[in-house]
Amino acid sequence: MLWPRVGYSSSWNPWRELNRLQDEMERLFPRTGEAPVFDFPAMNAWSGPEDVVLTAELPGVEKDQLEISVVGDTVTVRGTRQLESLKSGESYHRHEREGRQFSRSLRLPFQIDASGVDAKFADGVLRLTLPRAESEKPKKIAVKVS
Repeated sequence: MLWPRVGYSSSWNPWRELNRLQDEMERLFPRTGEAPVFDFPAMNAWSGPEDVVLTAELPGVEKDQLEISVVGDTVTVRGTRQLESLKSGESYHRHEREGRQFSRSLRLPFQIDASGVDAKFADGVLRLTLPRAESEKPKKIAVKVS
């Protein structure tokens, strides 16, 4: 046998372990010259028969700094996150959060009824309810007996 069994699991896969190790090494030691890629804002989306609910985490963003647009099957969240101003004599001990403009688009599997979109923003979380366009909703077909 080429690979011995390790522990009690018979499904041990050395290639999976090597991939996990490589991922961990790349996380700890990013390649030189490449900036880490972070999608901002972080988003979750789930759908039901009538709509999609999308939440986006927007810490440090003010409501008046947000712009939400819907075109066809795509929703876009744009905005600006401002950093706190330092007082005279203050300096950063650690500076990981950036003040910057952002834009994030998400394409959905159906057309959106833009006139019915509901947007709520509380505690740094944006919650969008995006209803399906009427033409995209499933239609019940009556079966006739002949």
